[in-house]
Amino acid sequence: MQGTKLEMFENRLLKVYKHRSKQAQRQHVTCYRVYDHDLPEFPFSIELYGDKVYVAEYLRRHGMDEEEHEFWLNDCLDVISKVLSVSVEHIYVRQRRRMNHRSQQQYEKTGVQKEFFAVEESDLKFLVNLTDYVDTGLFPDHRITRQLVREHAACKRVLNLFCYTGSFSVYAAAGGAASVTSVDLSKTYLGWAEDNFALNHFTQKDKYHFVHADVKQYLKTLRENSFDLVIMDPPTFSNSKRMNDFLDIQRDHVELLNDVLAATTAAGIVYFSTNFTKFVLDAEKIKASSIKDITKATTPFDFEGKLKRWCFRITK
Repeated sequence: MQGTKLEMFENRLLKVYKHRSKQAQRQHVTCYRVYDHDLPEFPFSIELYGDKVYVAEYLRRHGMDEEEHEFWLNDCLDVISKVLSVSVEHIYVRQRRRMNHRSQQQYEKTGVQKEFFAVEESDLKFLVNLTDYVDTGLFPDHRITRQLVREHAACKRVLNLFCYTGSFSVYAAAGGAASVTSVDLSKTYLGWAEDNFALNHFTQKDKYHFVHADVKQYLKTLRENSFDLVIMDPPTFSNSKRMNDFLDIQRDHVELLNDVLAATTAAGIVYFSTNFTKFVLDAEKIKASSIKDITKATTPFDFEGKLKRWCFRITK
């Protein structure tokens, strides 16, 4: 019976990999999601990062004891190795809780191996870590949104809030931004963002700024007309000890967005996204001239039908 199920998994993985690898090749994409829990018995997210594979197993009640689970997982990894033509040594496995959002947990280390390597996306380079953190350092689902930022960044003063490892910021710099300010509560991720800038030879300290701050508090300090283009991709919930208050994106999004818009120039643009699947935008309370849901337009080929985030283009 187990063999039959593994054959089902192999056939499904082969089918989606053939399809998505062709799409990735056409678009010159080297970091993308191949499989996401397509079969209930195989609750994996499988992503390619260049020549390496990241496998996240969502925790579930599988009814196996520890030894049985280990044998089952090894069999699955053999299938993944065979279908993707990647040696098992280049497959990184993580067990994680299934979350409907990027919570504060992303700031937790899972180990101290510090295995960083560089991947390419749209002729830019990013450091990825598949061993030490809950997330890898580069979210493939925002690939199109990052390109939008690049296309609209020329001569703009860009602000990236909850910047994580600064991928949006790097894209803004590549798009010719007049300045880029990256803000995050984590010194670890700000340092990672600075390393990504250095990797792409964006080293002008008078143009590129990295701010260690609680975003909610930071926004209260900004003057009017400080920025032309803003990216805000916050966690759904955060109660870090480093914050004066906790963050609940459903409760707080109106205040956050209005504070951002107050610091934005006339006709300034805000790209706002959230991974809270039950999120409802309270558009009437947001002081904007237009709000456009661009979720579908910013969904990459490898997330079609499975994207668990919202994305909005908000104009002051």
